Amino acid sequence: MNQDSGKEILKRIKAALEAAVETFSSFMLSSLTIEFKAGDDPVTEADRTVNRVLYQILKRDDEGWLSEESFDDSERLKKERIWVVDPLDGTREFVAGIPEWCISVGYVENGKAVAGGVCNPSTKELFLGAVDQGITLNGKVVSTRTSSDLTGAVILASRSEVKRGEWDCYKQASFITRPMGSVAYKLALVAAGLADATWTLTPKNEWDIAAGVALVECAGGIARKIDNFRLNFNQKTTRLPGLLACGPNLFEQVTSLLGQGKSVSEEKPKS
Repeated sequence: MNQDSGKEILKRIKAALEAAVETFSSFMLSSLTIEFKAGDDPVTEADRTVNRVLYQILKRDDEGWLSEESFDDSERLKKERIWVVDPLDGTREFVAGIPEWCISVGYVENGKAVAGGVCNPSTKELFLGAVDQGITLNGKVVSTRTSSDLTGAVILASRSEVKRGEWDCYKQASFITRPMGSVAYKLALVAAGLADATWTLTPKNEWDIAAGVALVECAGGIARKIDNFRLNFNQKTTRLPGLLACGPNLFEQVTSLLGQGKSVSEEKPKS
């Protein structure tokens, strides 16, 4: 992706996110019907409506589409460029009125997340970034933190994982654990230097992380699978193992910590 195409993609992402925010504002949470997918994952009509808005603004004929709220077909696998979207990441937080949900839009070329946008309507934060252009938060240029020591570092953890006790092994750690909802939002905060790192110990789907991974990497940080392998998107199977993301100078400490006998759950993806 060259600089001109990157600017066009970011313009499209920004327009789509702004339209999505406006669409969300038309819904009254108290009147929304909450349904549940397989398991206990909630979904609302807001998710589906915003998904349609994003599709209309983002997709071109030569591009593929992968979204949590769209039927997935194999056509996307034939495309070099694809949108990977979650119209509402953190539905549990959205329903509960916790300001930790977001709209997540990632753009993938040849398996690599090269641009992304994450918007948290509750906090009025808009993160945008693309390869060779860095990232911005509400128009201001930001980047990952440069710290190289986990002591005192702020680590964003999955609230669900913390509740299930999966982070109990870190209770005596020297870093600060901050439980939070949406994984896309956590990744965006790390990309913008508002936290040092995040990792998840349970599998995620591509739509959960594509935009956030693009932001982290475009901001100078590092994002990997929990097993330290590189992330590849637009795969036939959308589920990925847990992942980690941090500033470049903290990577060795984080991978060392996570490699100390910590197993990764193979359960279905959880937030």
